[in-house]
Amino acid sequence: MTELRWRLADDDGGQGALFEQEVERHIGRGEFRGMEFLHVQARRVINEVPRASRMPFRWTINAYRGCSHACVFCFARPTHEYLGMNGGEDFDRKIVVKINAVERVRAELAPGRWAGDHIAMGTNTDPYQRCEGKYRLTQGILGELLAATNPFSILTKSTLILRDLDLLAEAARRTDVRANFSIGTLDEEVWRMTEPGTPHPRRRVEAVAKLNAAGVPCGVLMAPVLPGLSDRPEQLEAVVKACVEAGAVSITPLLLHLRAGVREHYLGWLAGARPDLMDQYAELYPRAYAPAGTQDELAKTVQALVAHHGGRSVGPRQARSVPPKPPAPPAVSQLQLGV
Repeated sequence: MTELRWRLADDDGGQGALFEQEVERHIGRGEFRGMEFLHVQARRVINEVPRASRMPFRWTINAYRGCSHACVFCFARPTHEYLGMNGGEDFDRKIVVKINAVERVRAELAPGRWAGDHIAMGTNTDPYQRCEGKYRLTQGILGELLAATNPFSILTKSTLILRDLDLLAEAARRTDVRANFSIGTLDEEVWRMTEPGTPHPRRRVEAVAKLNAAGVPCGVLMAPVLPGLSDRPEQLEAVVKACVEAGAVSITPLLLHLRAGVREHYLGWLAGARPDLMDQYAELYPRAYAPAGTQDELAKTVQALVAHHGGRSVGPRQARSVPPKPPAPPAVSQLQLGV
């Protein structure tokens, strides 16, 4: 085994963590063909989001870096460059696995060390990507969060989350839990082009229904909506109608954004797959975000569709937030009762 030591910024902006790496290769083995899993020992796993961030949560857990979903637009691709790898094929094939994640979460949630804040999962790469079936780190982390009755939320594109349905339902009975599925389109051609490693979006819609039926509140992020590919009104309505019928507790559209590193990868892909759209993207994305007016137009269109089909639309912050549990009332002694 090759052993290396890395110092790098944490997934969500921490001060750096030391890792020891060993490489497990899977060349020509079934589901993991061509994959490399980089085993690391993380110094910590619950990471704090930078104070300047606009995220609706302060703490995150990401047990994996890199993602076999291979979404051409994934915003997390640049994180692989911090490790001396590229944000293209390396991101899709070389997955960093924090093999001590469950043990670290158990230690970091210990009474006296942790205040019980909401923890968000799936903020960098998918906690239920394919290698979760092998390593079960997300499942182990859920067990620790359940034992601590700690509120949490999960964002995923994977129906593998249903493996843990009983665990999630029990957690939802004890504390505040929220799940969200990312379903940007039901268009099969667009899905196959842009999210080749993800489950079929119709299967994700079915998973939304199963989670809600089990008592696990589950919404949908229509994310990202891709200009020229998945933003036609009939495409948007197909997603909204299916998700409302599945019982999604909320629906939130998010237009594609192209931060540095993602921009180069996505536009390089687009030039080969849909060169006819290059001029449109040059106009829409002189910067990372499309113009505010374009984003507002998408939001209003989806809001109207959601209202028409009897669903509930919320903004991005509300979609990922889990309300804090109210403080327990102070204990009242018998002596106080007699005062």
